[in-house]
Amino acid sequence: MAQTATLNASVRERAGKGAARAVRREGRVPAVIYGDKKDPQTISMDYRELMKQVQTGRFLSTLVDIDVDGTKIRTIPRDVQFDPVRDFVVHVDFLRLGKGARIAVEVVINFTGEEESPGLMRGGVLNVVRHTVEIMCPADAIPEGFDMDVSALDIGDGLHASDLELPEGMVFTITDRDFTIATIAAPSGGTEDEEEEDADAVEGEEGVEGEEGEGGEEAAEGEGGEE
Repeated sequence: MAQTATLNASVRERAGKGAARAVRREGRVPAVIYGDKKDPQTISMDYRELMKQVQTGRFLSTLVDIDVDGTKIRTIPRDVQFDPVRDFVVHVDFLRLGKGARIAVEVVINFTGEEESPGLMRGGVLNVVRHTVEIMCPADAIPEGFDMDVSALDIGDGLHASDLELPEGMVFTITDRDFTIATIAAPSGGTEDEEEEDADAVEGEEGVEGEEGEGGEEAAEGEGGEE
């Protein structure tokens, strides 16, 4: 299951661009906690402590217990805003998680069995259509990743959503089609039929965004003006 991190935070009494700039000058990052049918709470965090988590590459799928002046709040990061020039974090949105909360998260796909795949052994290429899949799951049971086996795939074969058995209580956010996750594409100079089969396998694939917690859009819009 996904890891849980702990971050310390302090309450921000004032919001707005000027207050946010003042927070950053102190080496801290302005942030907001929203959701769970409660009012948004403006906070600030130590920049270095926060960056250690952001740089893991798993920040947006990590449960974060935020200690706000002695009160712990279970959250998950929903948005990280970076300075467009200097590329450092300028704001973070956290979704507050109540008891029994279910959330939409993207989970990475790990491919196994590449050494045994007849298609890859014949010079084919593993064409990854989706490196992650978005699922709805309990907030306290976020998977770290899913494994998918390509050892039986030949050129023109593929893996789809139906090939991935999700744990109980989890569903894909895309429910209207059996979307493609990966295919074995023909090698460069492969036959025309093989290339057409590969193209047909991925034609029409589009991502669908999952829904976020209640109040997320309004909170994010309100905080965005602080930059």
